[in-house]
Amino acid sequence: MTEKKSKKIVIIGPAYPYRGGNPTFITYVYFILSKRFDVKIYNYKLLYPSFLFPGTTQFDKSEVVFKKAPSERVVNSINPFNWIKVASKLRKENADLVVFNWWHPFFSFCHFTISFLIKRKYKGKILFITENFISHEGHFIDRMLTYFGLSNANIFLALSSEVENDLTRIAKGRKIYRSELPVFEYKKDETVNAESLKQNLGFEADSMILLFFGYVRKYKGLDILLESMPDIVKYNPKLKLLVLGEFYDSPEGYFNIVKKHNLESSIKIVNRFIPNEEIEQYHKISELVILPYRSATQSAILNVAYGFGKPVVATKVGGLLEFVDDGKTGILVEPESPAAIVDGIKKYFSLKDKVDFEKNIFEKVSSNTFNNLPELFEQMISEIKE
Repeated sequence: MTEKKSKKIVIIGPAYPYRGGNPTFITYVYFILSKRFDVKIYNYKLLYPSFLFPGTTQFDKSEVVFKKAPSERVVNSINPFNWIKVASKLRKENADLVVFNWWHPFFSFCHFTISFLIKRKYKGKILFITENFISHEGHFIDRMLTYFGLSNANIFLALSSEVENDLTRIAKGRKIYRSELPVFEYKKDETVNAESLKQNLGFEADSMILLFFGYVRKYKGLDILLESMPDIVKYNPKLKLLVLGEFYDSPEGYFNIVKKHNLESSIKIVNRFIPNEEIEQYHKISELVILPYRSATQSAILNVAYGFGKPVVATKVGGLLEFVDDGKTGILVEPESPAAIVDGIKKYFSLKDKVDFEKNIFEKVSSNTFNNLPELFEQMISEIKE
């Protein structure tokens, strides 16, 4: 008996050796879909030109890679001649679904051109996964580029209700499916000497760590969190703030806030990309992960925290509202308010001995709709009308 051939899916998106949330997401998508489909990743051979990238490097320099999906590095984001070659290569794949990963309007012309050149071959079979609709710091031009870049999509997959609602403005009858980011895990299950690690950071061994994790940009609200620290320390002097992540903004203003409030002994800022092998230890020594965002669609940082069973204090913005169960998996607070962050932290500690936050988090993780992605893709493919 001839074995039934798996349906084929080609994904255009970043993967290893690129670093950060988007490559990690595509890697998780690859592994979960590969359980049922023949999956291929068209990775980037040039993602961002170096002069446009605000960090030190676009590449993952971690010594440990927890998940590494195979990929072909074929896409150059700024070369139109390359886009024509990629489209020609895609047409020969005879895929059942071509998936573009969309997160930033910078890729508008690249994604538009490739999807335009294949749309006759793949009528009804072009899916755009939209992590963000408009970039967090977007403006009118970003909006126009987004409309343009998404114009050849036949179907959409939104990763938050906010993005889903935004897409309805441009969908024009095209179907929008829903899923979520996966829970990202970086566990090596190593024993961490918490007291020693805290002391190495310059804190006392009995300190209680509040963690801000991930790269720093204005929309993430680190300045608001720093302004809340005087009252947090006044509430409990053992509470310390650990800031881990590379600054994509000028760090000077943030350090000035620390100096203004004489908080050098209560705040440790590590201005560098945190490699995979270090992520677990810093989460294990932390009481809470703080997400003081001004705006958000969803946050990979939240899903990393959940992967370690860590509760969060997060602002009521975008997708954070739907992914944090207030008083169960974390505390939700009003945005752009240092006082609200202080109140949220106080609320958490008032509930800590009454609510099993870790149990609630793992229950929420188990119901993550990302786990149903193979079934959802089967549904998408079955509903395609050529």
